[in-house]
Amino acid sequence: MARILYLVRHAKSDWSVPGQSDFDRALNKRGLFDAPLMGKILKELHVKPDLAISSPALRAKTTAEYISEQLEYPLEKISYDEEIYEASPRTLLRLINNLDDKNKSVMLFGHNPTFTYLAEYLSKEQLDNIPTAGAVKLHFEFDSWSLVTEGSAEMIWFEYPKKYKT
Repeated sequence: MARILYLVRHAKSDWSVPGQSDFDRALNKRGLFDAPLMGKILKELHVKPDLAISSPALRAKTTAEYISEQLEYPLEKISYDEEIYEASPRTLLRLINNLDDKNKSVMLFGHNPTFTYLAEYLSKEQLDNIPTAGAVKLHFEFDSWSLVTEGSAEMIWFEYPKKYKT
């Protein structure tokens, strides 16, 4: 049975509060619009994660909640992992390799540049940048998360809000 990994970058954050910590930045007006929009887009793509894990940073957490609502994923089941915040690609790969194999599809919510680097590393596709609220679907043709490594994924799609705005 194959494995599916969704990498979702947090929506646009608010930089208007002087001196606010990076961890505590909320979504701005565009982010508050784009996160539910991406949730609707992902629902139309029949995304149904078995597990959702988010960075606990406010902007990632809020994005995870908005998207999970649209996907009808229970908010109380979202896991928060501090390692995702400021993670290196190696740290995220370790997290993925240690996922429970009972979860066939997993959605991670986090940050750039790490999510772009990781998507490129796993799929060997050139993305340049996963924009805010962007999402990537990666398909792995094996039964265990422990086998995820460089070049082992096929990128199925790469979606982001600006593709749907006229």
